[in-house]
Amino acid sequence: MRLLSILSASVTVAAAVLAPVSAALAQADYPSRSVRMIVPFAPGGISDVLGRLIAQRLGSSLGQQVVVDNRPGAGTLIGSGIVTKANPDGYTIMIQDMTTHAINATLYARLPYDSVKDFTGITLVAQTPLMLVVNQSLPVKSVAELTGLIRSRGGKFNYGSSGNGTILHLASESYRMAAKLDMAHIPYNGSGPAVAALLADQVGLVFSTMPAALGQVKAGKLRALAVTTLKRNASVPDVPTMAESGVPNFDLVLYSGIMGPAGMSKPVVSRLYAELVKITASPEMREVLSQQGAEAVTLPPDQFPKFMRSEIAKLGAVVKASGAKID
Repeated sequence: MRLLSILSASVTVAAAVLAPVSAALAQADYPSRSVRMIVPFAPGGISDVLGRLIAQRLGSSLGQQVVVDNRPGAGTLIGSGIVTKANPDGYTIMIQDMTTHAINATLYARLPYDSVKDFTGITLVAQTPLMLVVNQSLPVKSVAELTGLIRSRGGKFNYGSSGNGTILHLASESYRMAAKLDMAHIPYNGSGPAVAALLADQVGLVFSTMPAALGQVKAGKLRALAVTTLKRNASVPDVPTMAESGVPNFDLVLYSGIMGPAGMSKPVVSRLYAELVKITASPEMREVLSQQGAEAVTLPPDQFPKFMRSEIAKLGAVVKASGAKID
């Protein structure tokens, strides 16, 4: 019995000694199989488009396929929840944006996870403004003229968004509150349907994502009045910013980043970060992003938690002011 106890103890000690070595070898060999990228949105939106662009190039860079897995639903909670429950070995990552973490942290009364502590931030990859667009039939050519028209309608004016509490909704509410306007909100299931409603004259304005509206603007079917960032966008350099258009301090940036579950090892995070920085810095990727109205941007992993907390505070204030809430 004593011999068995000694052997058992020896096996336990050996396992404890070898475990870190095995983990280190696994990290050095990373990735040895395909990586899954969760996209908590339906196909076709800007996050899906960016996710696929990144996945294709990251797979080539890593030498292993990066498989896009669309998991939309429940305001991105389904996809995000899958990530929080995944093994933090680097084989499950996600593309996120300001909705998935910064907005949802305040919009939902109870989240099944912590938007900062339950994730590992790897880097940002892109950012883009929203674009305020109207139908060509609307007799306005500037934000000032639009504001005057809305006021003249006495509350009989509506705007479309991609859903309650989304950034399109919050951008419209920010404009409504800043200009003291009376408008009704009509939510749709995504930017595409909201833009389609605008084309059909079912709503008066939409703060759209760039990919959903850019083609319609260039085709002359929609008129772009402003972008929501503090500087103009290279894809539509003649379109002024909201701040230039008389709505001071209007600054909403739709960013996209790559995250994983909490507890990812530093070597794996560093490898992913290094590869993503190379991808976003490439002239080819920057050109592809520019075609979507986006620009490349990165953020070191150690700065991600601070960035996320500041975004939660900033957008949380907008959520509360708009009155949007999901129980």
